[in-house]
Amino acid sequence: MMKKVLKYIGLTVLTGVFFLTSCETTELDLADNPNFLRPDQSSADLFLNSIQVDFATFTELMGWNGGDLVRISYMNGRNYQNIANYAPTQLNLEWNIAYQADAQEALPSGLEVNGILADIRAMEPEAVESELFHHTAIGQFIEAFTMVTLVDFFGDVPYSEAFQGDGEQPNLNPGLDSGASIYAAALQLLDDAIANFGRDVVTEPANDFYYNGDWDDWIKACNTLKMKIYLQTRLVDPNAVASFNAIVAEGNFIDESSEDLQFEWGTNSVQPDARHPRYADNYVPSGGADYLPNWLMNYMNESEDPRIRYYFYRQVNAVPGAEIQPNEETLACSLEPVPQHYTDGGFTFCFLENGYWGRDHGQNAGIPPDGFTRAVYGVYPSGGKFDDSSFTGLSVGSGAGGAGATPIILASTVDFMRAEIAMLDNPAAGKPFMLEGIAKSITKTTSFGPRAANFDGSLAPTAGDITVFSDELDTDFDAADDNGKWDLLAEQFLVSLFGNGIDGYNFYRRTGFPTTLQPNLEPEPGAFVRSLNYPGDFVNNNSSVSPKADQTVQVFWDNNPGSPAFPIAN
Repeated sequence: MMKKVLKYIGLTVLTGVFFLTSCETTELDLADNPNFLRPDQSSADLFLNSIQVDFATFTELMGWNGGDLVRISYMNGRNYQNIANYAPTQLNLEWNIAYQADAQEALPSGLEVNGILADIRAMEPEAVESELFHHTAIGQFIEAFTMVTLVDFFGDVPYSEAFQGDGEQPNLNPGLDSGASIYAAALQLLDDAIANFGRDVVTEPANDFYYNGDWDDWIKACNTLKMKIYLQTRLVDPNAVASFNAIVAEGNFIDESSEDLQFEWGTNSVQPDARHPRYADNYVPSGGADYLPNWLMNYMNESEDPRIRYYFYRQVNAVPGAEIQPNEETLACSLEPVPQHYTDGGFTFCFLENGYWGRDHGQNAGIPPDGFTRAVYGVYPSGGKFDDSSFTGLSVGSGAGGAGATPIILASTVDFMRAEIAMLDNPAAGKPFMLEGIAKSITKTTSFGPRAANFDGSLAPTAGDITVFSDELDTDFDAADDNGKWDLLAEQFLVSLFGNGIDGYNFYRRTGFPTTLQPNLEPEPGAFVRSLNYPGDFVNNNSSVSPKADQTVQVFWDNNPGSPAFPIAN
């Protein structure tokens, strides 16, 4: 459901915001779409603005894809090989945003999008000629992140042949580059970006939507992305861990929340819609459009997680089948028997206590009239309402009005990355990094509270509440065996990644943890998705590429056993 809305909301954001924020203007032929930039119509600043906002929307979409599979967003579909969200036609949008939207049938009528790589190539001539090193460096970072993410989700993808030499026209039949070669190219791009961020320039970018011209923070982001690359390749590269640790030893990476890489959305709802896409999707006159995942809400509710009131807003105080009578019209599964594989595994089914109204993993039933009863996105990171226990339905503009953020690389994530590296030799060694990551995640999450107009500080977690929560995790970690320690690390990592599931999906394929995830509602859902299908536009219009056999094809860094043996929770 979210992707359908993003086709109308996200694209107008990514192609329109920069015209409102740029300091420059350009004469456009109004007979053409004014949202579509051509090299002869635009400046390096306008291209860079487009690149940055495209990047935020691309990250949102890919974060949604990953989040579905690791239960930090809801996945609709009981057969992993035939899930609507991952059908080739449903993956055209993010692919076109990354490359160049030549297949306009994938886009809403009347809308066009340049594509991240297309705009970077179009920006290069002016950036080189005018020595706009910081423009170039931002583009190099975004290109590296985008290409690494495409490899992580799709495997081998076009890169070296994606554009002709003049940078203006796409190659209509680009071949595939190996994922390993693209990773190597990304590392080189990041080294080049670090050098360019360190150079003096006469003209700075008109807008830096991420760090507002703090080039030192951009360098830290580059080094942190290199750490992520090394972590990803640790299964296939014997030098990866040493390379990761070398960057840690230098100390020039994202380790404070003030250095977080994220995109801030606004509250403007008039086209171009600048609100957080998840807010724009759900805070509408008809009520919530997206279901929230029962596994995540149940896990946080049972552990009294201090972040729960910020992540989710409850529109009602009870769910049919829990505190109130089952209801066929609004929650049909509340009248159904618990599936045997849920009973055997001790998993919750259908309904949760305390008003946390969501859906189980893989539930693909029809949509009942529950837009004003289901739980919806809260103030973090989506800019929605703080859960003040008022149990009133949402309304357009309520909460923070959409002034949320898209997390991309957070300091808390880096702590979990360091925990993983530490636990390779000794699972007990990951605890201090895990606890620090949790602390940073809680602090960041709770800082969003005052953004919401309905924020009630008396319901915010106290320092004592947070200490009790942390101490319980500390005790549980010590009491667990080695696999239990990995489960706890993974569970808490996933909680911290709410709003962007890219790293969660990668972690799950890399480690196989947590083993505690709610299984698909279908007892035999097929093999887990190890990589996404190639988008329909790509394979239908490219004579040099064939569709994948299925979704069990593993990306180059994933040398774990094949599905369904690994990961465990299908």
